[in-house]
Amino acid sequence: MGGLMRLIEKVLAYLLICLTTLIVAGVTWQVFSRYILQDPSSVTEELSRFLLIWIGLFGAAYAYRTGSHLGLDIISNRMKGVALKLNRIFIHLSVMTFAVVVMVIGGISLVSLTMTPAQISASLEIKMGFIYLAVPASGVLITLFAIDNLIKTLTNQEPAGE
Repeated sequence: MGGLMRLIEKVLAYLLICLTTLIVAGVTWQVFSRYILQDPSSVTEELSRFLLIWIGLFGAAYAYRTGSHLGLDIISNRMKGVALKLNRIFIHLSVMTFAVVVMVIGGISLVSLTMTPAQISASLEIKMGFIYLAVPASGVLITLFAIDNLIKTLTNQEPAGE
């Protein structure tokens, strides 16, 4: 499972690099077209908004995998032994539960809700369900990473980023 997780992490990192490159190019074109050409592009504004959603959600999954997600560790830094292990198990189970219930199940509901009546974006004219697909997809990634971290914690291996 370790090799698969490393592959997913690497693909996710490249995806985030591509998305960040696209948003920088889009915003640069938006600024250029607005202030130099005096004809702002509505497509780049909407595209940048959608890319920001994807970067935020997939970035959260990547940050969780690498252990660089924002967290309060004042109490856990003082723990040792069994208490620390139980704390990590609780954290990974909590993350996994949130990812499954809210992001995967709720995200699938959101996607189906916006696909059926075909809610279309204004400028790009794409179904909003495709934009919201980032919610369940990142939820699946976070769930996989939580399961991997949980297995590593239970087998006394060091989860990524800890």
